[in-house]
Amino acid sequence: MPYVNIRIAGTLSREQKRQIAAEFTDTLERIALKPAPYTYIAFDELPDENWAIAGKLLDEE
Repeated sequence: MPYVNIRIAGTLSREQKRQIAAEFTDTLERIALKPAPYTYIAFDELPDENWAIAGKLLDEE
């Protein structure tokens, strides 16, 4: 059973999440031969203040 966890700074719309979930599910089914009904996808949307790149929080950019 595939489990995909997508962590992203900021937020995605419901439609974006739907499209991403469909693409990941399709890819796993087509390439890894994993049945779609067993593919789980979780989205973790984190505020920019919880992400840092090169020593700076994203909300400081």
